[in-house]
Amino acid sequence: MMHPQFEEKRKIFTNVITKKPIAVRIQTLSHLILGTVHIRPDNRLKDEINQPETFLAVTDATIINDSGEETCHCKFLAVNRAHIIWLSPEEEQPNCE
Repeated sequence: MMHPQFEEKRKIFTNVITKKPIAVRIQTLSHLILGTVHIRPDNRLKDEINQPETFLAVTDATIINDSGEETCHCKFLAVNRAHIIWLSPEEEQPNCE
């Protein structure tokens, strides 16, 4: 069990960072990725996308090829942000048909 630690100014310090899961669709040049991106509660999905890190962490990821076939499913996937063409929350699916 982790116990909170107190900093000099009596602020509570913990190693756990609270994040909110958001189901997303991520389109790359050759694949569609369905999965979950975790954001801080006070941030928007756009804020998470615009972070300076090279990779975006996606959990429970399913990779679908351009033929619509599922090619892979993994618990964790690091997606290079430079390869993302578009990203949409699952609840706001784009109407691309």
